[in-house]
Amino acid sequence: MTYLYWILVPAIGYLLGSLSFSIIISCLFLGRDIRKHGSGNAGATNMTRVFGWVAGVATLAFDVLKAVAAMLIGRRLLGDAGVCLGGMAVMVGHCFPLFHHFKGGKGIATGAAIGFMIDWRVGTSIIAAFLIGALISRKVSVGSIAAAITIVPTTWIFSPRPSMIALSVFACVLAITRHSENIRRLRAGTEPDFRAGKAEKARK
Repeated sequence: MTYLYWILVPAIGYLLGSLSFSIIISCLFLGRDIRKHGSGNAGATNMTRVFGWVAGVATLAFDVLKAVAAMLIGRRLLGDAGVCLGGMAVMVGHCFPLFHHFKGGKGIATGAAIGFMIDWRVGTSIIAAFLIGALISRKVSVGSIAAAITIVPTTWIFSPRPSMIALSVFACVLAITRHSENIRRLRAGTEPDFRAGKAEKARK
């Protein structure tokens, strides 16, 4: 029976990740599909830019909760291996959601949840790196990339178990890959500063 858990955990994680709350909230409650506004990205940052802080924070909270749920289920069924599988699957689902034509977010909210599930010190370090990068640069993408990079060394320091290190590397690589366009704009000097509620100027 246990072998079924190795299929069940990533399947549940992916399906939970595929619940894109930016799309759900924007379409059901705000009357506009977030993918057709601002940058077109289905994430908390674009939600904040287009609809304001309340919508952005709500999206962030639900995206974190779905990631935590997937990893708690994984832990219950398979221990550390389940946390790793659930975390990987929920992040893939968030970025490439089955229910929303595989067009999702960039994985930062789920990545932060992964960090806290690995170790609270890893999660705290991720948040600190994000805030420092975003506040100094005034660009959310810089904070996001800083947070993604931070998860690997802090996991190595605070929770150096093979499954957790594998999860941190996966989360880092996927998040940075999803920010490839932002990185190109940063190099070109065309990445915009963050402004909440500026739908027409959002490009993240």
